[in-house]
Amino acid sequence: MIAGRRYWILIWYGFLLIGVAGAVASVYWARRNQARNLDEILRALATILLSVGMLLLLYGVAVLPGRLLLGVALALFVGAFWAGRTPRRPPPPGSGPSRLH
Repeated sequence: MIAGRRYWILIWYGFLLIGVAGAVASVYWARRNQARNLDEILRALATILLSVGMLLLLYGVAVLPGRLLLGVALALFVGAFWAGRTPRRPPPPGSGPSRLH
């Protein structure tokens, strides 16, 4: 028995909504930014998988798939950290805003 199980379920549904909103925002920003935000996309997907995995564990309907989703989410969080740490190529010359001096 988990103390406050109903509240934990509500909290994880909230995290799921945050993950979905983050994924939508990341995809929108990737389209405008020429897909240079892989770390944000991976982080949003990891949040979604983590939330679904925790909900499966809290409901007790699929323990093994819930644990597998938690493992995949952990791998995606590590991948997001790695993708955010890799140096990005500078934009090509002339692609930025022009400045008049």
